[in-house]
Amino acid sequence: MSDTQVRHETSRPIFRDRHEAGRVLAELLEHYRGDPDVLVLGLPRGGVPVAWEVAAALGAPMDALVVRKLGAPGHPEFAIGALSSGGRIVLNDDMVRALRLTADQVRSIARDEAEEMVRREAAYRADRGPIEVTGRTVILVDDGLATGASMFAAIEAIREGEPKRIVVAVPAAPESTCRELGASVDEMVCATMPIPFRAVGEWFWDFTQVTDEQVRALLSISTTGTAVPRIDAAATVGAAAIDAPEGIPPTHVLEDLIGDARLVLIGESSHGTREFYRSRAAITRWLIEAKGFTAVAAEADWPDAYRVNRYVHGRGTDATAGEALRGFERFPAWMWRNTEVREFVSWLRAHNAEQRRGDQPQTGFYGLDLYSLHRSMQEVVNYLDRVDPTAAQRAKTRYACFDHVAGDDAQTYGFAAAFGAGKSCEAQVIRQLLELQRLAIARGELEPVTADELFDALRNAWSVRDAEAYYRAMFGDRVSSWNLRDRHMADTLDALANHLSRSGARAPARIVVWAHNSHVGDARATEMGGEGQLTLGQLVRERHGQDCRLIGFSTCSGTVTAAEDWGGPARRETVCTALPSSLEELLHDTGDSEFLLRMDLSGEAGELLRHPRLMRAIGVVYRPGTERQSHYFHTRPADQFDALVHIDRTTALEPLEPTSDWITGTTPETYPSGL
Repeated sequence: MSDTQVRHETSRPIFRDRHEAGRVLAELLEHYRGDPDVLVLGLPRGGVPVAWEVAAALGAPMDALVVRKLGAPGHPEFAIGALSSGGRIVLNDDMVRALRLTADQVRSIARDEAEEMVRREAAYRADRGPIEVTGRTVILVDDGLATGASMFAAIEAIREGEPKRIVVAVPAAPESTCRELGASVDEMVCATMPIPFRAVGEWFWDFTQVTDEQVRALLSISTTGTAVPRIDAAATVGAAAIDAPEGIPPTHVLEDLIGDARLVLIGESSHGTREFYRSRAAITRWLIEAKGFTAVAAEADWPDAYRVNRYVHGRGTDATAGEALRGFERFPAWMWRNTEVREFVSWLRAHNAEQRRGDQPQTGFYGLDLYSLHRSMQEVVNYLDRVDPTAAQRAKTRYACFDHVAGDDAQTYGFAAAFGAGKSCEAQVIRQLLELQRLAIARGELEPVTADELFDALRNAWSVRDAEAYYRAMFGDRVSSWNLRDRHMADTLDALANHLSRSGARAPARIVVWAHNSHVGDARATEMGGEGQLTLGQLVRERHGQDCRLIGFSTCSGTVTAAEDWGGPARRETVCTALPSSLEELLHDTGDSEFLLRMDLSGEAGELLRHPRLMRAIGVVYRPGTERQSHYFHTRPADQFDALVHIDRTTALEPLEPTSDWITGTTPETYPSGL
């Protein structure tokens, strides 16, 4: 029976080059290490570097199997079939019929390719005899597949030699090709399955054409006598792990990691895991008490977070932390309206009260996100009502543009504006922002509380401006809207740092950021970065260099608070055990339950974690039935973060108002294959 390993993802560069792709494939073929019957065959030319790495890792002999694609007349990039050793031809009958090719045309194409095949076999094989495959496990390797025509021809050529087992392994191929080939062989290993699939080369940063000389050179190097030693990845990473009970690293480790950094970004691999929130809060308390951090900037809307900011400073009308968090009404409310955040906000208010008594700096709570289009408009108007009623009336008139288009439904506005079905309000929100900026300049230096109120109004005006652009962009390509959002968060963070540094501060502001791993991590180390996606972490690194630190979180299994669909009720879901070859599985296999890894230090573990691995990301929606497609992406963890905290088994975050869905909890169906 065929054993097909299936991996889904969107089309983005993953592998640095063919050699790295081969090392990734070798991990997936580790179960063949030491098998004396294994023979690895690379399809020249691009498949040979990949095959060499596989063979070297497995300690198996390696050779080349020459196969030639038969290209359509006038369009050689379209394969109508393939030719292999011994004159075996495999044709794509559908393509031949669609192009209305005659038998003579097909024979002519095959003759031309046969001449090239003979030349290559002479060049690559030199005085070596025919490949003996009888009774062996043959692993056929290429650098990627499109239609699979060449690989089908290779399979037929090898099958005639009566091997014990045929395995096909490629770094990238469409799902349809992998499944079709999988039905023809004993095992099919597709490391990545791009959706949509356009070209093999899109999965490599370096896809330079392999030369005949390079093929000959690799074939001359033995992969058996000098096989790459097996690296026990779990043991290597485990040796570098630093115990972090409950996800809290030792103080001396934090001291060395943070140093003099002014911006510390702390992530989470889900928006609904209690341990992540608890550990992050504990690290943040240490940053505030021991390192003098004076702001927490969260992946939250500015006006909702600023209500909490007033509370922790002893201002506003809220009597309790629970009341101060009531501003978080928009889905997903549990992300901030939960028991862990309530406990931290209560602590922060008490801390600030003690700081005030000693005339010491206090710490605020702020939001970086931009979904608050209508609430931010109202906050701008409320501020102007207090300081300049005439200006407030102008703001109401400008912002009324949205009422004429879509009322209070920002997504409806964005859809209408993006597709010309409604009026764009871009000009109005920009005019309002410019007027408020002129007002800020005119008011000059202000006492701290008044300056804070003006800064609050300005950030709300910026949120309106960027939210308007975001809701228009969200109906275009996903990357543009994502980048707009993360740029807004980075700009808000910089504006907050500047405001706190000049607003009566005794030293430059030091800020801790709370956001998801997908924002905190550096996009350049992930597959998303290959298609142009930016992240807050990347932007902060580019702007602030060594003044920042990025800390991620991960877990292998447990429960999580999430919705089944966007806008749905919070549910307590069971998290599927981490997928094979994922980062989470590797960290689980160390045998440690709670630890920190320093990515900023050199060593074998760091090098291992610079290889591409699958990593899980659960946001506010969790779909275990499509977990691979919905929640995993490739990353180089050691380049994505400065440190990573792993808590092997975690539990669901408790909302302040748990619903019956959450209390009951759910157990997903079993997915033995991890799909």
